[in-house]
This record gives sequence, structure tokens and C-alpha cells, in this order.
Amino acid sequence: MQNVVAGGSSTARVPVTPGTRLLGVWACQHLSWQMRLFTSCLTRTAAPFPGDCLSQGPQTDSVESIRTHNVYSMTTTMMMSSHTIVLNNPRRRNALSLPMLRCLRQDLLHDVKSRELRVIVIAAEGPVFCSGHDLKELSTEDDVKHHSQVFELCAEVMTLIQKLPVPVIAKVNGLATAAGCQLVASCDIAVASEKSKFATPGVNIGLFCSTPAVALGRSLPRKVALEMLFTGEPLSAHEALMHGLVSKVVPEDKLEEETMKISHKICESSKSVLALGKATFYRQITQDLDTAYKMTTQVMVDNLTLRDGQEGIEAFIQKRKPVWTHSQEEKK
Repeated sequence: MQNVVAGGSSTARVPVTPGTRLLGVWACQHLSWQMRLFTSCLTRTAAPFPGDCLSQGPQTDSVESIRTHNVYSMTTTMMMSSHTIVLNNPRRRNALSLPMLRCLRQDLLHDVKSRELRVIVIAAEGPVFCSGHDLKELSTEDDVKHHSQVFELCAEVMTLIQKLPVPVIAKVNGLATAAGCQLVASCDIAVASEKSKFATPGVNIGLFCSTPAVALGRSLPRKVALEMLFTGEPLSAHEALMHGLVSKVVPEDKLEEETMKISHKICESSKSVLALGKATFYRQITQDLDTAYKMTTQVMVDNLTLRDGQEGIEAFIQKRKPVWTHSQEEKK
């Protein structure tokens, strides 16, 4: 899949070979990135526009439909059963401003109930996967209500990822800091290139990464998470892999291939079974051992009543490929 960015006019279009078309709007002047790593999450806010999440889509062709948000450069690509969301505002380090968060929430929910959708991939353009919250936005707004909206919506998006009925994969090729690191930790699977780094540097600028700590504390050993939070020092991709923040680390030129490999493997399974399994996993990790076993025992029984539960067993016995319905309906 090839990503091509068209700068300038919001209506500019760039034809590409089968893959992804990206449309961008750069409303502000270029922001030089001369700060050290611990302040790498500083970004500038794009100029305000009416209608934060205006969309031009869907457009369609033989294999995909493409939805592009004009204003804050969020691009969604549907290809077969895979839905790719691209954070496409590299000049702002793909910061999670309030408008960007609104667009991300909208795109995560797009067609999520469709039987065809099996997996969502979150990727990004530029050398920074996501720099976290837009600190310029937070520093210029002295309204407590506005600040609450930003952090509440961010928490909603992070929890939404784990509540969705399909797996969500982070495809990371660069730096992920603060809420950007939180985004990676919140995804079900994360594949990173060798050049990627992960940090929570808020403590160095007087804004402790308290909300990112929620996701990190559930993804990393306590002492590793606290060292990141207390010092702001980054983890390399291989350190992140060793501690469980990411699932795989590959060379940059293999990142797309490895992500698609995982995505395609997931797409071979029943959506209804995956949805049941994902929901069950996140329920049981918050429960004590006895409660978790009691709950999952009932889920196993419920799973067997699904059409796809019985179809999978019958296909295995008959030594054939299963024909999934992807339906939550029980077999009669």
C-alpha cells in the first residue's frame, strides 16, 4: 500500500497506483522541530475551521473506498476487510488536538458493525507517529471546560479502541510520545519499525503524563512504566518489544508487509468469534482469578451456540475450510 500526500489546496487530488490516496490541508506555517526529545510533543495548532470533521467521501473503486477529512488530515482507507486510518498532519507531528480526536473517534466507528470489516490499522505520515496532545492548544485556552473536553475525549477514544468488536493494530514508524505513546499502548496489537521510539516526557515540561500512565501501566511492568513517566527518557523499539509495549519490531522496509500479514491472518477468522474473544479478554483482565474463570467458562459455552462456532468445528472435522457467516446469531 502506497501513501501519497498532496499538499496545498484542500481539493487537490493525486492519482496513485492501487493503495492509498491522501489529501492534506496545511493551514499554518511550518513549525521547525528544534527541541530536544523531552519536548518533542510540542506542536502548533492548525487554524480553526468550521466543521471539524468534514468529509469528502466515500469515493469508491474496485477494491477500496477512501474518506478524507479536509481540515485535520485524517484519511481512512477501506481495502477488502481492512480499514486503515492515517494520521496525516506531519507538520504538526500528528498531534491529538481536539479536532483530530473527534475525527479519530468518527473514523474508528465508521462501518464498525459491517460484517466485512475485520480489522482496523492506525498508521501515520511523517517521522513522528504521534506527538501527543497539542500543547499550543492547551496553553492558549484558559477555559477549564475546554481542557476537560480534550482529556475526556482522549480517554473516550482510548477506551473505544478496546471496546470495538474488531482488533486494532498500531503501525508505528517513528516517534510516539505522551498521548501518542498512550495510543500505541491502547491498541490491541502494535507493530513498530526499528527506528521507532516511545516516551512520556510530560514531566519535563510540567505536565505529568497521568492519562498515558493508565495505558502504560496496563501494558508495561510497573517499574518500567514509572521510569518512563518519572524521567521522560524514551524506549527504543527493541526495548519496547522486550517489555511488551509493542508486539513486533521489523526493519522499516518490512513494516507494511508485516502489518498486512497480521491483518490478513485476522481477516481469515470469524468476526463474531473475534468480537466475542476480544470483549472477553478485556473483561477478564480486570477480574480476580475465580471470577475470570467463571465468566470465561460461560463464554466458551456461548461461543459454541454461535453459527460460526459450530461451523468451525464441523470444518475442522471434515478437513475443509470454514465458511463463516460473521453473524452473532445462534445455530438452530
